[in-house]
Amino acid sequence: MTNLQLWQAVLGELELSLTKANFTTWFKNTAISLIDGEKITVGVPNTFTKAWLENKYHQSILKTLQKIVGGHVKEVTYRVEAVRPQTQKMAVPTLAVSGTEEKTISAPPAESPRFGLNPKYTFPSFVVGKNNELAHAAAQAVSKNPGKSTYNPLFIYGGVGLGKTHLLQGIGHAILGADSNKKVLYTTSEKFTNDYVQAIRSRTMEKFKQTYRTPDLLLIDDVQFMAAKDGTQQEFFHTFNDLHQADKQIVMTSDRPPKAIPALEQRLISRFEWGMIADISQPDYETRAAILKAKCAEKGLDLDQDIVDHIALIIQNNIRELEGALNKIIAYEQFHHTPPTLDLVKRILMSHVISGRKSATPKQLINIVAEFYDLRLDDLLGQSREKRLAFPRQIIMYLMRKELESSYPAIGQELGGRDHTTAMHAFDKITREVETSDKLKQEIEQIKQRMYN
Repeated sequence: MTNLQLWQAVLGELELSLTKANFTTWFKNTAISLIDGEKITVGVPNTFTKAWLENKYHQSILKTLQKIVGGHVKEVTYRVEAVRPQTQKMAVPTLAVSGTEEKTISAPPAESPRFGLNPKYTFPSFVVGKNNELAHAAAQAVSKNPGKSTYNPLFIYGGVGLGKTHLLQGIGHAILGADSNKKVLYTTSEKFTNDYVQAIRSRTMEKFKQTYRTPDLLLIDDVQFMAAKDGTQQEFFHTFNDLHQADKQIVMTSDRPPKAIPALEQRLISRFEWGMIADISQPDYETRAAILKAKCAEKGLDLDQDIVDHIALIIQNNIRELEGALNKIIAYEQFHHTPPTLDLVKRILMSHVISGRKSATPKQLINIVAEFYDLRLDDLLGQSREKRLAFPRQIIMYLMRKELESSYPAIGQELGGRDHTTAMHAFDKITREVETSDKLKQEIEQIKQRMYN
């Protein structure tokens, strides 16, 4: 392993636990410049970075190095120097373990064709409604003609617990049902990142590529978590290209559309938009009731229609919460040997009514929006009128008025002492745009989910 490869492995580990801003600020233009026995010297671009790494990140760097090379690093020092280009490789002394025995790290296990698929997540068990019919139709089209349809890639986005993973894995089951020899791989972006870091550490990139670049169908969940992970994005870019050029099918899910994922490379955004983008919104009342009936049949629970109607009325956020409510009722019935009645169900689910709309403060809302759009709080509350800041600011004003019922002067005060007319204009503008923009409606629903869950 070269100095460059060792330091890339360290950065890969550190990147998982840091925000993009911190990672870029403190680790850009750093490199291992010297290995002398059990001592490693890290080159840094200036004295400010040197002091910050020594005081803030030293223990993390030391532990990560020890983890990668087997504990044979006792000391890490930092030195200001002109860091050589990252493409230049320097020899690294062999770091031994247990005397003369060289450390080896096993490669990630090869994925089986059905790896990661939940047997419950099939098309027949998926309840179709107005909120998901487009995504469902696209998923079925992919399963019938993988890799060769206009739906490659298929990108499904929507809020938490709305059925994205169910559809994603339903495609895998359908393709395997038609041809059991197909190689299907379901994974998450977090696992992809972890496997990539491990492959760098263990020098098993070829095995990593064999795992991820050979399936007939790659199903990857929650791609938004690749945001701000530059190394992961670069590797996934090449993985995507290899699969797509070989007419292999790629299906991805996210909590937002590609262009709304912060810190995602433009070249990935353009590729994610090559095929079909379909959204899943919150289920309407009729769909929630249908989902409840399907879940009752699956669990062997016989509920009166008025009970189903009540549950569908009070639980509106997502399907997981609906299933959780049914599990509560089943548990109560089994423990008390009492058939559920409407009054009993109302008492059992009282906590859902109370917690369904948790009170959120203006400051919490501002922090949620800043995190959602990957913005610094100081910039969001500042005076800049850049669109990337002004538009999220207007969304905050809209939600403060609509959800928190704040007065316009109070809204202006929370947003850096702005005039109340600015808040009025923002509320009117976003109200109009929500009616015509499905993308904006989806983003606001996701922010509201974070507010109340």
